[in-house]
Formats: sequence, C-alpha cells, structure tokens
Amino acid sequence: MTRRLKLGFNARIAFPTGHAAEALREGIELFRVAEQLGYDTGWVYQRHFDNYLAAPLVFHAAVAQHTERIGLGTAIIGVRYEDPVLLAEAAGTADLLSGGRLQLGLGTGQGGYDGVFGQEPNDGREQSLNRLAGFLRGIRGERLGVVTDPAGLVAAGTELVVRPTSPTLPGRIWYGASSVASAERVGRRGLRLLLSTILSGQVDDYGAELARAIEAYHAAYATQAATHGATEQAAEQAAHHQTAPAPAAAATASGGTAPRAAGRTAVARSVLPATSPELARVYAAYDEERRTQGPAASRPRGALTPAAAPPARFTMSPVQHGDPAAVVDQLLADPSVPLADELIAFLPPAFGLRQNLRLLEDIAATVAPRLGWTPAPTAGEPAAPPRP
Repeated sequence: MTRRLKLGFNARIAFPTGHAAEALREGIELFRVAEQLGYDTGWVYQRHFDNYLAAPLVFHAAVAQHTERIGLGTAIIGVRYEDPVLLAEAAGTADLLSGGRLQLGLGTGQGGYDGVFGQEPNDGREQSLNRLAGFLRGIRGERLGVVTDPAGLVAAGTELVVRPTSPTLPGRIWYGASSVASAERVGRRGLRLLLSTILSGQVDDYGAELARAIEAYHAAYATQAATHGATEQAAEQAAHHQTAPAPAAAATASGGTAPRAAGRTAVARSVLPATSPELARVYAAYDEERRTQGPAASRPRGALTPAAAPPARFTMSPVQHGDPAAVVDQLLADPSVPLADELIAFLPPAFGLRQNLRLLEDIAATVAPRLGWTPAPTAGEPAAPPRP
C-alpha cells in the first residue's frame, strides 16, 4: 500500500483597506468549511505593514475555537523579526489552545524593515538561524538563563524556561526553502521542509528542481538523524556510569536540531481546475497576471505598491489551470508531487471567500483524489485506508 497524500491550502487572508475585520472572520469560515471538505491542513502567510495577515498565531488561536481537526499551519513566519522567547511562548500557547494542531512553518521572511524593528542592517538569513536556535531551545523547555538580579520578583539563581510549552510541538516545526541548497540545510537541522512557490535563481524545470530539493533534504535529514541517534546512545551508555549530559548539553551535541524518526515535506502549487467556462476565463487571467507581475499579482485594494516587475533572481511556480483532467495530468507529470508528503494549494490572494470556497470544493472533488488523497475524517468518523 502507498502512503496517503495530505492536502492543504495556503490563504493570504488579504483585505481591502478598511475591511480587515470582515476578512479575518471570512478566514475563519474558510478554515471551517475546508475542515468539512476533508482538508488536512490550512496555512496562512505573515506579511508586515500590508493588507495581509500580520499575526498568524493570534489568528490560529481564534480558528482553533471554530474547528476540531484541521491542522493550522503558518507558511511562513519570518523569524528575522521575531523575538525567539516571545515566539516560543506564543507558539506553545496557540498549540495548547488548538489541541496540538499547529504546523509551524518558519523562514527568513521578507526583509527591508530592519530599522523599524530596532535592528541594524544585517544578513537576514544568519539572523534568522540564530533566532531559530533560541526558539527551538525555548519550545523544548530548555534553560534559557538564570535570574541574577536580586531586585527582581524571582529569587536569584532561578532557572528560566519558557512556559507554557506543548510537548509535541518540537516535532511539528517546518522551515521554508527556495533552493536545493537551502532544502539540504533544513534537513541537516532535522526540521520539516516547506517548499515555496518561488525558487531562487533561474530554473528551467520547476518540478524537477523541487524533486532534487526533496531528495537533498531527505539525504541530509537521514545523516543528522543517524548522528543524533549515535549521540543519544552514547548518552545512555554514559548514564550507566552516572556521567550523562544534561538535556541542554545533549541538544548542543546534536547541533541544535529537532530530530524525529522521519522527515516530512510539502510542496505548494497554484492548482486551479476550471469547472465552468467563466472559471476558465478567471483562472487564465490570473495565470497571465502571475506570469507578468510575479509576486505582485492578485493584490487587494490598498495593498503596498509592488515592485514594477518580479526580480530576475527568482523563478515563479507554474499555474496549473484549465480542465480538471488536464490539471491532474500536469500534477502527475510533476516529479516532485509523488515525492512530497503534502500538496498545498495556493489560493490567489485577491480571491474572495466565495471564490476560494468554490476552488477548495473543486480541488477536493476533481483533482486531489486522482493524486492519492482521501478526505480526512470529521470528528467521530473512521479514517479512510491508504490507497492500494
């Protein structure tokens, strides 16, 4: 039997100026209906200073109160501007409120705001990795410091750890990658892999490049898992001689990773099956807009003015649109899709609730089952068996 493909969606929760509250409520409804349709996960994106969702964990804490099963993903939160301790506290709280459903996707994120966040101009990637290390220590409950100020409300010498923590959250941390090299780095850190709809550099075959990234990730993940296993075995043997390292030391020895039994990967795609002539026209227009405008395509009224053209150093993912059978054939021909654990459908940012719901329904009915997906059970229903 083959493993079941998981199906998710990525929504920007975009809003025209003056309509943020309405968009947030509609975002909650989107997740609620997607859960009923059997989607495994729903993901949201963080964007500062724009007409998009800026606080994904606050949003997911609200969504959790209106849903029961669906995974709540972030794709991504830009770590470069996050305080690692505050992020660990917020993530732990949101995960506990959702019953352990958070799928926390992190990454470097969009730059250009160093001064606003009180930083000197810096290498965003290096800054993100430094903050990631502190965040991982925080959610694992490791000691982050010791009270030294006798004037404080806590006794000097008290060890400081993040509270509350969610015990299983460290196994559900994803990191974004936009190249083979960055996917390999994610594997070395023992995190789950989120592959973007934008790749670094000029790429001729998008699907083939993603397939190489997934293969590089799994190879690196297997190496770090073996190394971590050897470290754990040595620690257990040392424990018999009562010289076992403390938890913080063991984490340092493993390179600050968050190891698990197996790596996980997700690929994002613009999947637009046209089930009517009108939808065919709308989806073709979106494809043309995305080809010509890149990341600036499909923006809500009042959003920040985008760059005049997509940067030459990036390659946008293709938009799979047209007759549902043709969309299925395109995805089946993509070498990265069968290698991924999850397919995330990217929803056009400027689409309203009605358009997004129709798109989710059509993907679930006409495309995803042909790829090996079966709807996730609602509360009280048995899970469907894997496809033979």
